[in-house]
Amino acid sequence: MQANLENLGTLERRLSVAVPMADIDREIDTRLKRLSRTVKMHGFRPGKVPLKVVAQQYGPQVRQEVLGDAIQRSFGEAVREQNLKVAGYPHFESKPMNEGASAFEYSATFEVYPEIEVADISSAALTRPQLVVGDAEVERTLQVMRKQRAAYEAVQRGAENADRVTLSYRGTIDGSEFPGGKADNQAIVLGEGRLLADFEAALRGMQAGDVKTFELRFPDDYHGKDVAGKTATFEVTVSEIAVPKLPEIDSEFAKTLGVVDGDVAKMRIEIKGNLEREVKTRLKSRVKEQVMQALLDATKVEVPKALVESEIERLRNFARQDLAARGIPVKDDTPLPADMFEKQAQRRVNLGLILAELVRAHQLQAKPEQVRSAVEEQAQSYENPQEVVRWYYQSPERIREIESMVLEDNVVEWALRTAKVEDKPIAFDELMGNKQ
Repeated sequence: MQANLENLGTLERRLSVAVPMADIDREIDTRLKRLSRTVKMHGFRPGKVPLKVVAQQYGPQVRQEVLGDAIQRSFGEAVREQNLKVAGYPHFESKPMNEGASAFEYSATFEVYPEIEVADISSAALTRPQLVVGDAEVERTLQVMRKQRAAYEAVQRGAENADRVTLSYRGTIDGSEFPGGKADNQAIVLGEGRLLADFEAALRGMQAGDVKTFELRFPDDYHGKDVAGKTATFEVTVSEIAVPKLPEIDSEFAKTLGVVDGDVAKMRIEIKGNLEREVKTRLKSRVKEQVMQALLDATKVEVPKALVESEIERLRNFARQDLAARGIPVKDDTPLPADMFEKQAQRRVNLGLILAELVRAHQLQAKPEQVRSAVEEQAQSYENPQEVVRWYYQSPERIREIESMVLEDNVVEWALRTAKVEDKPIAFDELMGNKQ
């Protein structure tokens, strides 16, 4: 076998390979002889089919199989000899073979992984948010839970913030209806921001039975491109105004949260424990995002296109599954546009390459005891933690997910030891995303 390597660009390579035809012919002959011992053909006893007949019937198929195997085997050998790290799947192209050719020749065009040197982040400034869960945070969480379980009672007065307004509306632009501009008996809570601010402003003060017509201009950056920047006329009919009645924090309330005996004190302890785990996760997430961005900013990498394309396809399939789970099926022959995912895919591949090199250079691999500890921590939020631990260890894929999480934690810890870090308190509502 002979192989010649060409550089077509920073990462693109072409490998030209020649495999002796004698090796190809020998393998074809071996396979045909093996096939003649088992093949069944009309007019011949099993194992007695003449080799010439087998070659006439199966020769072209066997030849293609041998050539395909020869490509895979010789390409693997050539890559090892050249010490290449192939990114993605190569594009193979066979050269036409003349009668009596001494070699089977083909070329493989592919990209290689870039050489990466992770830049110094010692000058990077990271903020490590700090929050200790206390009684005040538990109380605020309880109030959110009360609102989530509110019952509504109809009232005869003008609508105010926090009221549930049941309405029907019809919108037109230049006298014509438009997609999404009509609804019947839709219930919204004023002040939650589910509708445009100007739309909600028009509802305030309306009572059950009121009808109002008003104009509304859609923002220029509105997600519905067909109506963005345009002015619509809406006719709205309100059928009910209802005020929230929050449940008392008592035994019955505790039972709705899974505390079987209704012990309010026990309920608060469980809420605090769950809240501490959630706060810890969110604090870690904020720090991790800063670390990952610092690594991206400091280290410039030319990313193989093949890896980006593969990641785009993975994200596209995930989005398709997510839409289907939401009841929004997408036809298989209608692919989601690649540019929807290109920026995210580029970032993920870029970061993956940087992390791989960082882990290798600083020995940050996930240790078994770290993985076990992470699994047990994940299991603590369930009723039967040991069952959850067993569930994780029953699947190599689940454990790989935990290993990936631990590896990222190790990278974050390394970065916190390396960069400039400032501890800074963070407000509970800001961390949890609660609206004031």
